[in-house]
Amino acid sequence: MKRLSTLVLLSGLAASAQALELQSNDLADGGTISAKHVFDQWGCEGQNISPHLSWSDIPEGTKSFVLTVYDPDAPTISGFWHWVAFNIPANVTELKQGAGAMDGQTMPVGSVQSKTDFNQVGYGGPCPPQGHGPHRYQFSIHAMKVEKIDFGPEINPALIGYQIYLNGIESATITATYHRD
Repeated sequence: MKRLSTLVLLSGLAASAQALELQSNDLADGGTISAKHVFDQWGCEGQNISPHLSWSDIPEGTKSFVLTVYDPDAPTISGFWHWVAFNIPANVTELKQGAGAMDGQTMPVGSVQSKTDFNQVGYGGPCPPQGHGPHRYQFSIHAMKVEKIDFGPEINPALIGYQIYLNGIESATITATYHRD
């Protein structure tokens, strides 16, 4: 199991003794994302299966989680959001491979997957423009001090990002890469 821990201090909160950790059986920090997890449209030929993710060392006061997958290297002025899921209950510490299916049937009860920049709900894997070089994909789990964010799946990722800023306690990230020749 691959492990990475990155502490992000949000809203001026102090660091805890143990930092939130994000792990994956499918991703390695600094590694390459396999075709299984690559988007299956827009000229990309992956299987679009979301990777396994689990987290530990949950900070005190955590009432829910938000999951984000973001490409800061996309040729836009705002990057590209590949997966956003929020209201993940505080007692959930793992998403199995494939949990990000568009139908939402394998997500934890109560959680919400919102639209991505693919304009679809659920996981959308890497699919950088051909010849654009390697892109970084930041898989992040955010511990939240609120049980629920009162939005539905139609909400855009920027507003979820603002909620993370307002209500986040700690975040942990795995960054993996992918490119098309």
